[in-house]
Amino acid sequence: MALLSFERKYRVRGGTLVGGDLFDFWIGPFFVGFFGVTTAFFALLGTILIFWGAAQQGEWNPWLINIAPPDLSYGLGMAPLNEGGLWQIITICAIGAFVSWALREVEICRKLGIGYHVPFAFGVAIFAYVTLVVFRPLLMGAWGHGFPYGIFSHLDWVSNTGYAYLHFHYNPAHMLAVTFFFTTTLALALHGGLILSAANPGKDTDGTPREMKTPDHEDTFFRDFIGYSVGTLGIHRVGLLLALNAGFWSAICIVISGPVWTKGWPEWWNWWLDLPIWPSVRAAGGM
Repeated sequence: MALLSFERKYRVRGGTLVGGDLFDFWIGPFFVGFFGVTTAFFALLGTILIFWGAAQQGEWNPWLINIAPPDLSYGLGMAPLNEGGLWQIITICAIGAFVSWALREVEICRKLGIGYHVPFAFGVAIFAYVTLVVFRPLLMGAWGHGFPYGIFSHLDWVSNTGYAYLHFHYNPAHMLAVTFFFTTTLALALHGGLILSAANPGKDTDGTPREMKTPDHEDTFFRDFIGYSVGTLGIHRVGLLLALNAGFWSAICIVISGPVWTKGWPEWWNWWLDLPIWPSVRAAGGM
C-alpha cells in the first residue's frame, strides 16, 4: 500500500481527548489536535523567553547562553524575572510542551486503534526531566537546585553535582542507569544489524543478487550465536524495556542524591566492607 493511500486510510475523525471536531485537523501530513496547538504555544513561548533572556545578558553565542535557576535564598518562591524567574517560566513552558506532545501522541494512538506504548515511553523521559527541575528541587527546598538552561552551563552543573558527591559513578542507581543505556545500544545495534543483514544478503559468486531472508533466518542466527532468539516481536519488547529502565534509573540516581544521600557516594559502599565474609572483619569481631 502506497504511503499516501495508507495515510488517507487512517485520517479519520474522532479519537481526540479535548476539543472534539474543532481541533480535529491536519497540517500537511501532521495531525494537530488541541494538544498540538498547546505544544506549539508552549514551545514557541519558551524559545522566545530563552532568546529574550539572552538579549538581556547581551550574549548571542549559543554555547554560552545561560538561563540560570533562582538563587538558593529564594527557596521555593517566585524570583524576579532577571534573577531566576525567567528560568521558572521557561520550565513551566517546557513541561507544558512535553506533556502536550505526549497527549497528542495519545490522540494519534486512539485514531489508529493502537496501544499507548509510545506516549507511555515518552512519559518516562518526561519523568526524568521533571525529576531534575521539579521533584528534586522540591525535596531539597529550593528551585536553585534545578539545572540551568544552556550548553556549557548545563555541563558545568552536571560536573559540579557529580563532584558534590565526590564520585557520582559510585551511585548505585547511576550504575544501573548506565548499564541499561549501554545494553540498550548493544541490543538494538544487534537487532538493526541483523535486520539489515537479512534484507541485504549480498550476491552469489556469479554476481546474482540473493533473495531477501526471512525472520526464520534471523532467529536461526541468534540461536547459533548465543543459543536463544527472543524473536522479532520480543526484541522490540526487550529494547523498550531496556530504554525505559535507562531513563527511569537516571531519574532515580539524581533524586536520591541530596534528598536521600548527602555524603559522598563512595562512602555508601562501606556496608560492603563491613560484611562478615572478610578475614579482617572476622578477626576483629573475634578479638
